[in-house]
Amino acid sequence: MGAAQGFELIIAMFLVVVVLHYLAQRLSLPPAAALIVGGGALAFMPGLPSIAIDPELVLVLFLPPLLMDGAWFTAIAPFRRHMVGILSLAIGAVFFTTAVVAIVTKLLVPTLPWAACVALGAILSPPDAVSARAALQQVRLPRRLSALLEGESLLNDAAGLVLFRFAVAAVLTGSFSLGAATGSFFLLVLGGIAVGAAIGTLWVVALRRLGDDTLMIAATLLVSWSAYIVGEMLHVSGVIAVVTAGLTCGWHQHVVYSASVRIRALAFWHVLVFLLEAAVFTLIGLSLRGLLERVGDLRVVFDTMAWPVSMIVLAVIVARFAWVFGTDGLVAVLRRLGWHQARPLGPRAALVMSWAGMRGVVTLAVALSLPEAMPARDLMLVTAFIVILVTVLLQGTSLGWIIRHADPAEDPAALPPLDLQAAEQAMFRAQLAAVERIAHDEAGQLIHPQLLKRYQTRARAGQSFEGTAEELKAAIASHFDVIIAAVAAGRVELVRLHRAGRIDDETLHDLEHDLDLEELGAVAAKG
Repeated sequence: MGAAQGFELIIAMFLVVVVLHYLAQRLSLPPAAALIVGGGALAFMPGLPSIAIDPELVLVLFLPPLLMDGAWFTAIAPFRRHMVGILSLAIGAVFFTTAVVAIVTKLLVPTLPWAACVALGAILSPPDAVSARAALQQVRLPRRLSALLEGESLLNDAAGLVLFRFAVAAVLTGSFSLGAATGSFFLLVLGGIAVGAAIGTLWVVALRRLGDDTLMIAATLLVSWSAYIVGEMLHVSGVIAVVTAGLTCGWHQHVVYSASVRIRALAFWHVLVFLLEAAVFTLIGLSLRGLLERVGDLRVVFDTMAWPVSMIVLAVIVARFAWVFGTDGLVAVLRRLGWHQARPLGPRAALVMSWAGMRGVVTLAVALSLPEAMPARDLMLVTAFIVILVTVLLQGTSLGWIIRHADPAEDPAALPPLDLQAAEQAMFRAQLAAVERIAHDEAGQLIHPQLLKRYQTRARAGQSFEGTAEELKAAIASHFDVIIAAVAAGRVELVRLHRAGRIDDETLHDLEHDLDLEELGAVAAKG
C-alpha cells in the first residue's frame, strides 16, 4: 500500500468515524462499541488492504495526548485526597489481576512458562484510560468514584507496562530477580515524575514569554509527546512523565492562558482528542482481520482457544471484583476497629467500580509488541483482543445501566467546601470590589456609573432572591435565554448586512467574534 493510498484510507476512516459516532448518538449506544463493531466490519470489506498496526507507533502516537487530556482536567485536590485508593487500584489491582491471570493461565496451559503467564497477566491487567473515559462520558458518577476511576486510568498503564517488560525479559533470558525488579520499578516511577515535572515547568516558563496564541497552543500540544519521548529515551516511565506534565500544565493553565487562548486551545484539543479516541477504537476493530490471518480463521480459534480464552476473560473480570470488594471490606473492618483514616465505598459503589474495568488500546498495543519467540503468542493475541471486545461491548455498554440501578451515594467528605451558588457569589463580590476601585477618577468622581450598576446588580441578585435554589436556577436560565436570543438576532442581522454588501468580511468577522464570546459566556453562565 503506497503513501497516497494510506492517506486516503486514513481520511476514509475518519469519515466513517463521523458516521458511526452519529449513529451511536441516534441509537443511544456508547460510541466506543459502535466504533469497534464498525471497524471490525470494515476490516472484511472486499478490496480493503490489510491493516498492520505498529505497536510502538500506536503507543507513542495515541497514548500521550489522551493521557495528557485526562491529566489536564484532573482536579488536584480530590486526586491527592484519594491517592491511597487510586494507588490501590492503579498498582494493587494491576498486580493482583496479573497474579490471578497468571495462575489461571498456568492451570489451563501447564506447558507455558510462569514468566509467559505473568506477561499475559500484565497485558490484560490495566484498565484503559481511553475506554474508561469513553464509557464515563455517558454517565454521571459521585465525585469520589469519578476521582478514583480517573486517577486509576492515569497511573495503571505504567504498572502494567513495567510488569510486562520484566516478564518478557524473564522469558527471553530465563532469569528474574524480585529485588532488582522492585528497585527498577520505583526508579522508573520517580524518574518519570522528575521528567514530567521538568517539562511541565518549562512549559509554564515558555508560555509566559511566547505571547502568540498559535504558538502557545502548539507548545501545549507538543508537551505530551515530548514528555513521553524524553521519558522513554531516559529509560524511565514515559506514562508517568506525561501524567505529571499534564497535572503541572493543568494546574498552571488558569494563570498562563489568556481567555482567547483558552477558548481556542480547548476547542482544538477537544476535536483532536475526539479524533484520536475514535481512531483508537476503529483501529481495534480493523486489527481483527490481521489477527485472524495470523492464527488461521475463526474455526481454529473456537476449536483450540475457546476454553482457555473464555476462562481467562472470566478471571480478568472476577479478579477486579475480588480486589475492589476485598479491599473495601478490609477498610470497613479497620474502621470498626478504630481506624478512621478512610471510608469504605459500600457495596453499591464497589459494584460500579468493579464493573468499570474496560480494556483498550494499551492492551492491544502491548499484545502486538510481543516478540515472535514468546511461547503461545497467538493465544495471547487472541485473548487480548477478546478481553477488549468483552469489556468494551459488555461492560462499557451496560455501565450506565449499572450506575442508574446501583445509584451509589455521594460521599459527604468528597463534597467541595463551597457549592456553585456560593462560589459564584464570592466571584461576583470580588468583581464588584475591583469595579468600585477603578470606576472613579483620582478626584473621586464616578466615571463608569452604568458599569458599576451592572456589577452591583450581579453581586446582589443571588442574595436578594427569596425563592428556592431551583427557582433561582430557572430565573438565571430565563435571563440568559434572552441574551442568547439577542445574540442570535444580532448574528442574523450581521449576515444580512454582509450579504447585502453593507459591511465587509473583516467587519463581519470582528463583530461575529464579539457575539460568539457573548454567547459562550451566556451559555456557560446558564449551565
